[in-house]
Amino acid sequence: MFEIWETSEPARLISDAGSLEVALEKVDTMCRLRHDQAVAHVGEAGEGYHFEIRGQDGKPLARLSYVPDTSRAYQSVVVEEMRGQEHHAE
Repeated sequence: MFEIWETSEPARLISDAGSLEVALEKVDTMCRLRHDQAVAHVGEAGEGYHFEIRGQDGKPLARLSYVPDTSRAYQSVVVEEMRGQEHHAE
């Protein structure tokens, strides 16, 4: 079991997930939402958004900071990170 947290102030639990793959998809969905909000000028990005995927023990397993770039269409930050990891594994 994994928990997805938005750790920007105030920190809040967003969701949980049964697998790391689902947790990453949910983080990606939150980044897409934040991008869409920034494009629509809803809320303030400030210094960006901060997310954590936590394990059952509550310890962070992965962190992501995301600053929406409204000058272009949303691109999945999670997929890019995963591709980078796959490249290093070869």
